[in-house]
Order: sequence, then C-alpha cells, then structure tokens
Amino acid sequence: MAVIKPFKGLRPPVELIEKVASRPYDVLNTEEARKECEGNPYSLLHITKAEIDLPEGISDHDPLVYLKVVENFNKFKDYGWLVPDKEEKLYIYAQSMDLKKWQYGIVACAWSEDYVNKVIKKHELTRKDKEEDRMKHVRITNANVEPVFFAYPANRKIDDIVAKIIKEKPLYDFVAKEDGFGHRFWVIDDKKTIDEIVRIFKEEIPSMYIADGHHRSAAAALVGQEKKENNPHHTGKEEYNYFMTVIFPDNQLNVIDYNRVVKDLNGLTKEQFLNALKDSFEVKDMGTEIYKPSKLHEFSVYLDGHWYKLNAKDGTYNDSDPIGVLDVTILSNLVLDKILGIKDLRTDKRIDFVGGIRGLGELKRRVDNGEMKVAFALYPVSMQQIINIADTGNIMPPKTTWFEPKLRSGLVIHTLENY
Repeated sequence: MAVIKPFKGLRPPVELIEKVASRPYDVLNTEEARKECEGNPYSLLHITKAEIDLPEGISDHDPLVYLKVVENFNKFKDYGWLVPDKEEKLYIYAQSMDLKKWQYGIVACAWSEDYVNKVIKKHELTRKDKEEDRMKHVRITNANVEPVFFAYPANRKIDDIVAKIIKEKPLYDFVAKEDGFGHRFWVIDDKKTIDEIVRIFKEEIPSMYIADGHHRSAAAALVGQEKKENNPHHTGKEEYNYFMTVIFPDNQLNVIDYNRVVKDLNGLTKEQFLNALKDSFEVKDMGTEIYKPSKLHEFSVYLDGHWYKLNAKDGTYNDSDPIGVLDVTILSNLVLDKILGIKDLRTDKRIDFVGGIRGLGELKRRVDNGEMKVAFALYPVSMQQIINIADTGNIMPPKTTWFEPKLRSGLVIHTLENY
C-alpha cells in the first residue's frame, strides 16, 4: 500500500505567487526561459534553469550553473520570497485548461522505498544522464524544488474530503499568463484530516503511478538512498526518505495525443508510400482540411497537402497485449519501421515528436514549410492503458503520453532537512 506524509512546505507569500510560479524546467529551453523571466527576478526558473542568469552559450550542465542554482535558492529564502511552514501539512493543488473542468491533486511526500519496491509504478525508461542532472539539483539544493506528477486509483473517501476542503477560498488562485491555465492551491491545516488522508492511502491505495516526471522520481529516490547509505545514524524518519508529489485521482486526468513528423519517405514516392500503407491499413483521402483521429486504431497522415485517414486492419494489432494494443506500437511497427526504416525512436534523427497541446496545425506547418515530409496524428492513450502497462511491468514506447496541464513549479517546495 502507498505511503505518503505531510511536510513543512517552503512557499511564496500570496502577493508573489504569480511571479514565483513558473512552468517546469523541462518544458522550456534556455532561451525561452530567459525570455519568460525578463523583468521578473522572482520566477522559480532562476532556480530550476539558473543558466538564464549566466552568459549566453553556457552549457546547462556547467558547474557554474549548479553554483548559481544554490546562490539563487538561498537568495529566495533570504529575501522572503520562499517562506517555510511551521508545521507539517498536506496541500491541494487544482488545475484547469479551460477554467471549467478542474483536476484536484493531493500535494504530499511519497516514500522513496515505495519507488524501490515498485509500489510507485513507472511506464517509461529513464536515461542515466538526465537522472544524474536531476540528482545534482536535489543534492545541491537539498530539496525537491519541483514536484512529480502522480496518479492514484480514484477513491470516494478522498474525493469527499477534497470536495469539503475546496469549498473554502483557495490560498492561491491565478491564471498563468503564458497559457491561460488556471491554478488553485489550498493548505490543509487540520491534523485529523491530514491523518485520515494518510491512513486512506496506507490502507486503501495499493499503488501510485508516475504520470509525468520519471527522471525526477528516479533522481529523488536515488538521492534518498545515497543519504541513507551515508548516514551512520539513519533512523528512517529523515526528510530525505521522502520526495514531493502531486497525486491526482486517475479519473480526473487528461492525456492528450503525442504525434510524429518524419523528414523523408525512405526513398519512396508519395504513391509508393500510400500503396505500402494499404498492406496494413484501410486508407482514405480526407482532403485538405485537418483530420483528427476519433478512436483507437485510427490514425491520420498529412502528406503533400492532403490528410489521409488510416484504420488498422484486423490482425495487425493485439488488443489483449498491453503493449500490442497501443497505437504507437502499431504505427512504429507497421509504418515507421516496416516502411520508413526508422528502427530506434530514441536515436533516429529523421523523426521528431510533437505534443498534442500544439494542435494538428503544427504538424501541417512543419510539413508545409519543407522541414518534414510527412506527419502522423494518433488517438491519445487512455489512463487505463497506462495503468495496465505499469501494473504488468511493461514500458511504454518512447514519446507516448502527454499530460496537460503541466504542474506549475514554485507553489511549494520540499526541503530534505529536518527543521
């Protein structure tokens, strides 16, 4: 069963929240982050992407960047831009893309041992270089500066508790100017309520699932293990045994499509490519208007100014296999590999990936401007498919899931020191 705990959050004063809160470190490149922070010394990006405060061209892995991270983090605390709570608390964080439909997550600390013993389940592979970068950030700040995005099987008791709390006015309530997404935040002060939420997770939630933030989860858990091994007086109660998460009920989450663009047709003409598709798909020319897939095993292709609908033929996929049922698997096996010769999605430079938040117009733009030759739009995976894969110990193909909205960073930070 899942172990969570409250913590003494490090948080911005209400009057600074909109200036401190930022998009996560991996959503923006250095130049985008530099531009987003112009005129705003309060943005958490000064801590999560500290290279923006150093000369242009510096590597984001340069030792000077990590020194700047520490300098900026200390400044935020010294200046009162981040203030610690005096008691351990849980929090509720709500997000909305349209300011109508909201998703409500519990902000808590997860136990690192649950990552090791697979109570916290993953569906993606992690890269050692990215793990090490995030581990350095945790080590030098001695904090989880950004939370990890988790899901849990929806639970009526937790729903009822959350519903009661959100009737109160949120402490933070703002719409981010960059994307128009809404963010609300409540502090849970009542110890009985905190204890009840912790109890429900311990007794009724068998697993938690990493939705977004596999590298941050791995880094946080590994640093916790490091600190445990290096502490001869380790008791198990230290803050480093836990890392910060926002845990949403699975039935509230929004998974959107994650699409592909390819630079060439592997030496084929347009006609040869379309004919090759007919071996595995029913192919229909949908004309020049953007066509979005409407169901599982349906795809759309944009090529030479036209959109084509593809329906995978019976026998080309395996709905009883958690990996074989995925549309990314079907596309990878029957089109990208078999026809276009793309064997490794992680390393092949001929392919790129476009999050569905950018819309299918972005696929059209990248083909029309000559950068890419063909684009593929997919129907999004479901949360249940993700859970099935994680529960069976399988791993999603690369670039399969895109969760939106992303967690805003800077609403609360978890420090690894006991105070």
